[in-house]
Amino acid sequence: MRPAPPDDWADLPFFSDGSWANLWQRLSADTAANAPWQPPPAQLFRALALTPRAAVKVVILGQDPYPTPGRATGLAFSFPPATPPRHSLKNILTEVAIDTGLAKADGDLTAWARQGVLLLNTVLTVPLNAANGHQSYGWQSLTRQILAATAADGPRAFLLWGAPAQKLCADLPRANHLFLRSPHPSPLSAHRGFFGSRPFTAINHWLTDQGQSAIDWNA
Repeated sequence: MRPAPPDDWADLPFFSDGSWANLWQRLSADTAANAPWQPPPAQLFRALALTPRAAVKVVILGQDPYPTPGRATGLAFSFPPATPPRHSLKNILTEVAIDTGLAKADGDLTAWARQGVLLLNTVLTVPLNAANGHQSYGWQSLTRQILAATAADGPRAFLLWGAPAQKLCADLPRANHLFLRSPHPSPLSAHRGFFGSRPFTAINHWLTDQGQSAIDWNA
């Protein structure tokens, strides 16, 4: 059965113009051809479900889910509970500790999502063990619509790590929003300016200036 989007995101054109039906048909064909992918269908729109449209304060844009079997959770960069963080997430949590002075050892970012951090992947599915394997499936049209809707809803903070995320958001209006850019937290690029960028306290200062509650990045 094709998963339905959360109600407050369901009016996006992606879900009414046939795009989602066509993409689901392609994913279903993969399943029939024994070409497994993740996250599980029930978690495809988990980021949208945990962070309702009106509740979004911050957008963190990832690339696509982790291709390692069992690791994709429907939230960009997040690991399953009780799984030690590695790679980009480990560097993100290192910067959280540098920036806030408090460590977050758990790689499960569900608490961030529930506080208004939209942990959005540009591409929502991935074949097992094949990073970027669904890059051509058409998820980007949904991502662009989500970003545009989020920007239109009011002041938001956009945390853009790496050139692909920055390029995808290049046409969003800048007025009243906060855009923070840095190299990607990947082990290949984190030392080129991600470490020491201190985005988490910068976002919280901006949120409180907007009259909004800060994010507990250590939750």
